[in-house]
Amino acid sequence: MSFTKAVDLLRLAEMATSRHSGVGLIDIEEEFGVDRRTAQRMTRVLEEVFDTCTTRTDDERRKYWRLDGNAARLMLAQGIRDSELAALEIAIRRAERDGATNEVKSLKSLRDRLLASMARPHARRAESDAEAVLEAYGFASRPGPRVRTAHLVLETVAEALKGPNLLTITYAGGSRPDGADRIIEPYGMLLGTRRYLVAKVKGGNGRLQHFRLDRITAARLEASSFARDPDFNLEAHAARAFGSYHAEEEFTETIWRFAARAAAVARDFIFHPLQEVTEEADGSLTVRFQASGHLEMAWHLYLWGDAVEVLAPDRLRDMVAGYQRRDFPALP
Repeated sequence: MSFTKAVDLLRLAEMATSRHSGVGLIDIEEEFGVDRRTAQRMTRVLEEVFDTCTTRTDDERRKYWRLDGNAARLMLAQGIRDSELAALEIAIRRAERDGATNEVKSLKSLRDRLLASMARPHARRAESDAEAVLEAYGFASRPGPRVRTAHLVLETVAEALKGPNLLTITYAGGSRPDGADRIIEPYGMLLGTRRYLVAKVKGGNGRLQHFRLDRITAARLEASSFARDPDFNLEAHAARAFGSYHAEEEFTETIWRFAARAAAVARDFIFHPLQEVTEEADGSLTVRFQASGHLEMAWHLYLWGDAVEVLAPDRLRDMVAGYQRRDFPALP
């Protein structure tokens, strides 16, 4: 379950606990801005997670869900572990680093409510243990350069993705004049050297387009929702590129061969989620995958100096020719 869905489940549990008559499907639809089928799925999860969930049907055959307050608080208090609290803290730090302010607010709210549900001595011990775990997880921060993105834009995009709702953006880039407004159907985000919003233009040709987040100067959430293509898979879509930049005309088989002296280091890398790795007789390592984004590949290959050779495609091999240095003191 994603953190966003976990936050929604906790909010639903609060509603089912605080309302004497329970919470109905109409209440859920209005509170979370979802359709009837989604509201029904949420109640099924509520029943699965909370054993004490009870239901009743009124005279108009409307169903309501109710939680016993003490039982719900007891379950939350007993369920949280130091490792789980540490995972929340790590997620908060990562979201802060990435500028995902909407996620930061939701995750902090989730953390605070979990701690508030625990007995004070247990809460203090959990916080202390989580701090120790966080010290061991020194990788929680994501160092390195990143492109600035307006926090308000990120918050609005996050709300639109959660809906899903139509989004009006002011975009500086592409084939249209700078600052032109467009109404889009957001499908997801790609995070890399630059961040891209994957979306379809409402009333357009139905093809997915990528909008750079740093070029979206304004974003407005629309009240209207839309139906996402049920066959769309963000991970599969992302796998068509090496990084965050997609270029369908470049999508082809890519083959890199790492010299024997670099094979041990390259073996620990996942260059692409669908890569195939071959150990060669001379100790070298061959990596194959299908993707686009030659420029981002060239940026990464530069880090390996002359320890890597591009076997395919020809266009990428020509791009890196002459830039393979021999004097780098270390491999990536």
